[in-house]
Amino acid sequence: MTKPIEFPRRPKPPVPVKAIDPGVEPTDAQKHRKGMVRVWHAAGYSLAGLRAGWDEPAFRQEAIAALFLLPAAFWLGQTWVEVAFLAGSVLVVMIVELLNTGIETAIDRIGPQWHALSKRAKDMGSAAVLLSLLLCGLTWALALAARFWP
Repeated sequence: MTKPIEFPRRPKPPVPVKAIDPGVEPTDAQKHRKGMVRVWHAAGYSLAGLRAGWDEPAFRQEAIAALFLLPAAFWLGQTWVEVAFLAGSVLVVMIVELLNTGIETAIDRIGPQWHALSKRAKDMGSAAVLLSLLLCGLTWALALAARFWP
C-alpha cells in the first residue's frame, strides 16, 4: 500500500489585533497607548522577558544564586551604600545576562549560518557577562574582606 501524497499546507494568516486608533498598524499599537494602559502592557512584556530568560540555563543559575546573595547583601553590608553595591552587582549580572540572551536570540533569528559579525556580536555579549561576573565577584570579595579581616 502506497503512502498518500501530502501537499504542503499554507500557514494560517495571523489573527489581526484590534488597533487602538484607526489606521494604526497592530505592531505599532504600543507606541500609541497612554497612561496606565501603556504601563500595564509594558509590565506584561517585561514579565514575558523574564519568563523567556528563565528558559536559559545561565540566567536560571544566576537567578537562583540571587535568591541567596540578595538577602546576604543585607547581612554583609555595614552601610546602605555597601548593601546597594552588593545587591546592585548581583542585579547587574542578571541584567547583562538578559541582554546577552537577547543579542544571541536576535542573531539566531537571522539564520543558522556562520558569519563573522554574528560571532563578534555573540562574543561581545559573552564578554559583557564575564565582566559583570568579575565585577560582582570582586565586589563581594572586598566586602567579605572588609567584614572579616578589618
